[in-house]
Amino acid sequence: MKEDRSYICIDLKSFYASVECVERGMDPMTTNLVVADPTRTDKTICLAITPAMKALGIKNRCRVFEIPKGVDYIMAPPRMQLYLDYSREIYEIYLKYFSEEDIHVYSVDEVFIDVTNYTKLYHLDSEEALTEDADEITRRFYDRDDLDEDEKQIAKNLLGAKRIGMMLMDEILAQTGIMATCGVGTNLYLAKIALDITAKHAEDRVGVLCEDMFKENLWKHKPLTDFWGIGPGTAKRLARYGMTCMEEIAKADEDLMYNIFGINAEIMIDHAWGEEPVQIKDIKSYKPKANSISHTQILPVDYSFEDALIVMKEMADVLCLELVEQSLVTKTITVIVGYSNLYDAKMIRQSFTLQEPSNSYLMLSKEIETVYRNMVDPKIPVRRLGLFFGKVSKEQFRQYDIFTDPEESDRERKIQEAAIKIKKRYGKNAILRGTDLQENATMKDRNEQIGGHKA
Repeated sequence: MKEDRSYICIDLKSFYASVECVERGMDPMTTNLVVADPTRTDKTICLAITPAMKALGIKNRCRVFEIPKGVDYIMAPPRMQLYLDYSREIYEIYLKYFSEEDIHVYSVDEVFIDVTNYTKLYHLDSEEALTEDADEITRRFYDRDDLDEDEKQIAKNLLGAKRIGMMLMDEILAQTGIMATCGVGTNLYLAKIALDITAKHAEDRVGVLCEDMFKENLWKHKPLTDFWGIGPGTAKRLARYGMTCMEEIAKADEDLMYNIFGINAEIMIDHAWGEEPVQIKDIKSYKPKANSISHTQILPVDYSFEDALIVMKEMADVLCLELVEQSLVTKTITVIVGYSNLYDAKMIRQSFTLQEPSNSYLMLSKEIETVYRNMVDPKIPVRRLGLFFGKVSKEQFRQYDIFTDPEESDRERKIQEAAIKIKKRYGKNAILRGTDLQENATMKDRNEQIGGHKA
């Protein structure tokens, strides 16, 4: 028997841009503002734009040069730590009303909350509370004579969940000045779709969906890329087989779907019917079979062969310290290099497996340098770098081969542990390697950034 649950998905509207407006005492609904780094070229991506600019037809995440010349706007340099502080403050609001176990943080500006057990707790399931909101749910479901008691209960649950969502939206606005939107659904997927598609057309900025409403309102909705999980590539593949809306996916031959998408077809078919079996408790308990950590960079300008190697070693240092701090080791390494955009050269990658798992920077950096020198063309400038440590596992014990000096290995380990303590106490730039101070090294600058942007 399917369990009746209610979820809300709350999104902070144009979050970074809204924060910048609030800080300036401006209204994001009427102010033209973009969050972008003015020290970069006009090809830099706008991290966020205000709803006022979206109303002019300007796309979110556009590049600066794509903003029409006649539009006057404020360019706000990104302040990532400020956005994290606002996000933390808003998360504290959620914790006033819900257990951490019922909250899933999807991103810095979006959360899912399982409110199933809270409508009754906050007395939002009474007849009086439900009928106060003469909204779409009430009109379509609760007041219909042809619904059985189970269906009426679903309608009550959703309307109670909507009232919780609106309460949170009001409190977020009152406490921080940030406007939010909300999706309400009988499962996580429908809450997300209600947020992404339905809420945009609701005056109160709240969208509500159950499976029946999903089929009634969105089965024929186009384009498919409006739905979470369907990108342009997937939509094109579906279109080749005559599937351009969710109804056509739901009614397609399942064998065909599995032939096209493999095991992922199961998720796509479920979503086409508005179904999603995963709950927040499943997300909380999920443990991946294989772990990896990675570091990638897009360099500010084209780098020479040797200068790019300096940055690659810096990335190795960061990842090795992360392994040591968590008592982890890695077994496989993948080196990725992308050449300058001025050259017609593809991104290259090479993986290798270590004889024994390790977290030693001295050992791993030598291996990475050898692979880098063998795979990269020294005549072509480099613009992108990536380093992946795979098959990461707990460091149970250290095993040495006949080529390893145990004393030297222990000495390096103590240096790494000391570096971690110093960085934690005095900041990431409190201790650096000599190579980090070279002209084209990036470590010092990146340590002052969050997510690749100014803190």
